[in-house]
Amino acid sequence: MQGLITKSTGSWYQVRSGDETIDCRIKGKFRIKGITTTNPLAVGDLVDFDMEPEQGTGVITNLHQRKNYIIRKAINLSKQAQIIAANLDRALLVVTLASPRTSLGFIDRFLVTAEAYDIPACLIFNKLDLFSDEGLEILADYQAIYENIGYPCYSVSALEGTNIDKVRVLLKDKATLISGHSGVGKSSLINRLLPDLDLRTHMVSEWSDKGMHTTTFAEMFELPQGGYIIDTPGIRELGVIDIEKEVLSHFFPEMRERMNQCRFNNCRHINEPGCAVLDALEEGEIAQSRYNSYLSIYHGHDTRA
Repeated sequence: MQGLITKSTGSWYQVRSGDETIDCRIKGKFRIKGITTTNPLAVGDLVDFDMEPEQGTGVITNLHQRKNYIIRKAINLSKQAQIIAANLDRALLVVTLASPRTSLGFIDRFLVTAEAYDIPACLIFNKLDLFSDEGLEILADYQAIYENIGYPCYSVSALEGTNIDKVRVLLKDKATLISGHSGVGKSSLINRLLPDLDLRTHMVSEWSDKGMHTTTFAEMFELPQGGYIIDTPGIRELGVIDIEKEVLSHFFPEMRERMNQCRFNNCRHINEPGCAVLDALEEGEIAQSRYNSYLSIYHGHDTRA
């Protein structure tokens, strides 16, 4: 039988097959197929499984090839990583300009990670109901930075339901990862999309706030209009994978489109003469905040906050 993993608890997986959801475990040999992450399977994986008739459970026997996946680095010193989710059509980051503030550095780190895993990304600016006139001007400036380089941006109020229909259209028939800092209204947004999940999402939110990030797992929910959303607790620990410095600029679209114009083909875009990226920065064609994020990641500084 074939099915889709919708939830993982580490040792057991919920697999959706047709209209049924079956609790499945992994066949013993599965763990030694060269998979070095802490979890060999993840939400969004398509798998084959055999039923165990007497128990009413299943045994997963095969993992289908992934279209893509996204990894979170473990926060301990083991250098292990956890696959958050697989076979994604889009990654959606919920951000707020205040209460709490999501920094541009964090947004850029998320977008670089999505680019590295070949997952289209967009930004949802929440808490529109709290914005003053000055706040709306700052919001417009923020959105312009990202829309100008190809990232769709949406302004919503999950609390009041403003523009939620635009998000519903965006999610239709797609598998979408939803991420964001604690407090940005991710749970409120999910509750708007799926009102029956109210208690569950609050429980996940409280749980993830306690810092138990190494043992949290994503969960997939089916949308009534078609498609799935994947909720991800513990996004504070999403670390950029170990991207080689030489290719980091490939994951900044505004740099990627100019790098072939640099005088040197191994240009780092830091202080080299004839650098098309630095020229574009000076002309205001590349946002200073984006370039600052590039330098921060390049030099290994933390931009998660």
